[in-house]
Amino acid sequence: MTQLSQQTVTSRNSIKKSVIVLSSHVARGSIGNRAAVFALETLGHPVWAIPTILLAWHPGHGKATGITPPDEKFAALLDDLLNSDWIDEIGAVLTGYMASAEQASAVSDFILKLRKKNPQIIFLCDPVIGDKGQLYVQKDTAITIRDRLVSIADIVTPNLFELGWLTGLKVNNPTQALAAAKAYGDKTILITSVPGMMQNCIGNLLVQQQEALFAEHRHIDGPPNGAGDLTAALFLSYMLEHTPLNTALQRTTASVFEIIARSAQSGADELVLESNSQSILKPMAMVQTRNLATASKISKPQKTP
Repeated sequence: MTQLSQQTVTSRNSIKKSVIVLSSHVARGSIGNRAAVFALETLGHPVWAIPTILLAWHPGHGKATGITPPDEKFAALLDDLLNSDWIDEIGAVLTGYMASAEQASAVSDFILKLRKKNPQIIFLCDPVIGDKGQLYVQKDTAITIRDRLVSIADIVTPNLFELGWLTGLKVNNPTQALAAAKAYGDKTILITSVPGMMQNCIGNLLVQQQEALFAEHRHIDGPPNGAGDLTAALFLSYMLEHTPLNTALQRTTASVFEIIARSAQSGADELVLESNSQSILKPMAMVQTRNLATASKISKPQKTP
C-alpha cells in the first residue's frame, strides 16, 4: 500500500461518527440546528441537518414567517435517509424543535427503524416545548414529543419548566429536579437552567442511574436564545466519544457559559458562535461542579397540584 493510500485509510478511520440533527432553522441567528450543527462540526462530527421549520429569525425578536415542510414530504425525506447507502455513517440522532405532532411521530418511527439497522445508535431528545411557565408549541405536539420521542430517548435535555411539564411534577430547584429525574429510570437526564446552589448562579444538573452531578456558573441577565440547543449538541458529542460524565458536564457547561458571556459582553442579540469556536474546543471558563447525591437516595417525587 502506498503512503498516500495508507494516509487515506487512516483519515477515514479517524472520522468521527455522523449525527442527524432535526430541529428548527433560522435565516438569521444561532438557535436550533444553526447552533447544534456548528457545535458538532466544530468538534469534528459530520452532520446531516434536517430543518423541521424554516424561520426568518427567532420569534422572540418579533413576527417571523415560518415555512413548515408538508408532513408527507417530511416523512418521505426520512425514508430516503433511512434507506440510503450512507446510513451506516450515523452514530447519533439529535432532535429539537418539532413543528407538529405529525413530525414528532414521523421522527419516532424513523429512529425506531434506524435502531433496527444499528442498535448502538444514541438518541438525544431535546424536548423543545416551552419555558418560563408556558408551552410555546401546540399541546398535541408537546404530548407527542413526550410520548413518542422522550419515551424512546437515551438522553433527554429539558429545561426546568420542560422537566416539570413532562413529568407532571413540581420542579423549581435542584432538589426537586433531582427527584423528577428519577421518573426516567435508566435514561441520562441533563436538566438546563436550574437555579444555582450559590447566590446569583445557574447551572446544569446531570442524572444517570446512581450519579447526580451539578455544574453551575454565575447568572447572566437576558442571555441570547440557543443555549439549550448548544448544550444538547456538545453533550451528545462527548457521549459519542465516551467521555466521563463529570468531564462531559464540566466542558459542556463551561463552553456554553463562555459563549453566552462573550455574546452578552459584545451586546449581541444572538449567540456569537463564528468567532468563538475555541470556546467549544477548549473552554476556559470557571465552572463549579459538585456531586449532589446518588439517585437511590432521592426522595419520592410529588405530583403538582
